[in-house]
Amino acid sequence: MSATDQTFGFDTALNTATEAIDKLHTTAESHHRVMVLEVMGRYAGWIALEAGLAGGADVILIPEIPYSMDKIIAKINDRRDHGKLFSIVVAAEGAKPIGGEMVVGRRLEDNFESIRLGGIGNIVAKQIEEETGMESRVTVLGHLQRGGTPTAFDRILATRYGAGAVNLVMEGGFGKMVCLRTPNIESVPLGEAVGELRMVPVDGDIVRITRQIGICLGG
Repeated sequence: MSATDQTFGFDTALNTATEAIDKLHTTAESHHRVMVLEVMGRYAGWIALEAGLAGGADVILIPEIPYSMDKIIAKINDRRDHGKLFSIVVAAEGAKPIGGEMVVGRRLEDNFESIRLGGIGNIVAKQIEEETGMESRVTVLGHLQRGGTPTAFDRILATRYGAGAVNLVMEGGFGKMVCLRTPNIESVPLGEAVGELRMVPVDGDIVRITRQIGICLGG
């Protein structure tokens, strides 16, 4: 949602994904494998990008930057040439190749979200294994991201949103949504709140830093 800096639940999902990357490192390194982690996020790559950055991924694929498989293979081969016989790839479920489409797992009729994304991890892993000869495995984090114990940040943010919503009602501020405009809780009209998706800015600071430290974004 573009009208708020962050929604509650994001930090918890991000921590879950980061922990998964940390755990995959052990198997990847000890068995000389490429581990591909597919994470949720639909059309935006925030979870994949931030979890990949926090967890030390070697390749991160997000919807906002269509990927070239040649660049991914080059990154993995370069690591192998320098004695690093494993790699970690984090793929947002909405990631897609240059000139290609997102992978649709299934379609649901009579549903406001008729498309269910999923399967990009298997496609990427298969191509990597075929091109490099390195054994590649896939982990689809799926709904594990949406449950579990909330982080302290999310608990506090949800409490602030709840208090902000009550204050809006008391002030007669109907037709609005509470939002985080760091460091304050503010409100915006509902039309503005749902007007557009908050995508990862491809020329923004976090993407630039990700590239600078040597993580491949595939494009």
